[in-house]
Order: sequence, then C-alpha cells, then structure tokens
Amino acid sequence: MMTEIETARLHLRRFTPGDLDDLYPIFSDPEVLTYMKTGEPASRAETEYALSSIIKHWEQHGFGRWAVVSKETGKLIGYGGLRNLDGTPELVYLLARDHWGRGLATEIARASLKWGFEERHFERIVAVTRPGHFASRRIMEKVGMIYERDTRYHDVDVVLYGISHLTYQLRRVLDKVPISCVADDRSTRRPADV
Repeated sequence: MMTEIETARLHLRRFTPGDLDDLYPIFSDPEVLTYMKTGEPASRAETEYALSSIIKHWEQHGFGRWAVVSKETGKLIGYGGLRNLDGTPELVYLLARDHWGRGLATEIARASLKWGFEERHFERIVAVTRPGHFASRRIMEKVGMIYERDTRYHDVDVVLYGISHLTYQLRRVLDKVPISCVADDRSTRRPADV
C-alpha cells in the first residue's frame, strides 16, 4: 500500500521523530492554531507529544497524517491526511501561515480523499471544523464534502461534513464529462412593442 503521495506542488510522507524542529514553529504559531482545540500555541513538549501520537496513529490504524513538504523548497510546511475520529476516517490539514491562500490545503484534501477511497477503500470520510472557520469549510465543499450538522467533539462546537465513497466516485465521473451551455437566442430577444 502506498504511504507517500506526490501532488503537483507537494510531497506527502510519513512523519519521523526528526521532524520536531520543523513542526514546532508551526504548532507554536497562535494564528495557525486559532481554530484548533484550545486555540493556544503548543509548547515544544506538546508538539513532541503530538508528533509521537501522529507516528503511532499510522502504526495502529494503517493511515494517518502526512508531513506536507513543499517540492519547491524541500521544507516541511504542515500536515494533512486522515485520522481516526470515533471509528471513521477524518480529513485533516494544517499549514504554516506563509503557505495559506495558495490552494495547498485543497490539494492536500483532494489527495487525501483519493488515497482514502482508492487505496484504503473507506466507505465514508468526514471532516470537522469550528463553525466560524469559513476557509476550512470552503475547502471541504470544494472537494465535494457536504455539510451534515452542527455537533460537539472534545467539548468544542464544530460543524461536521462528510462524503461517501459512492458520492466521491460519482463526482469523479461527472468531473470528466464536458459540459457546454448553448444560449437560446430567444432569451436575448426583447418582447415586441405593443
């Protein structure tokens, strides 16, 4: 099973303990963590614990979060992938602030869904975010996920999005179908003067 992914601009690979020095500045940036659990920056020890948890998750579940590396610079710029949320794969992504607004999170999300449905054959993948995190919600919608409901996880109000394997497959087929619109010339005519 493939555990590394190449996209147009990114290399997604498994994390190693040696990634701590590159991950810590991302986890300690308060703006990056605004919509995370507590919204507070992580200490180096907390980042090390999180990194260890990410590595163990792969060992326990056979899937997890990848280290996201920029092909342009070769530097770790965040994480993305799937993690276990109450027995269902959850799409996650987090990028260093200077990599926001470039479509990279959408690139990560598309690659993660493709891997989850085509390599792991998951039946369903979900994603959660805070209700006010509109950038993250737009990413979920761009990749075909559908808002399902408001809920709470770990004492935090979130919105839940989801996509089934069948919906994913149908979207892939429809994305390949050329669509053209031909205007009916009658729509541009003005009604005759009376």
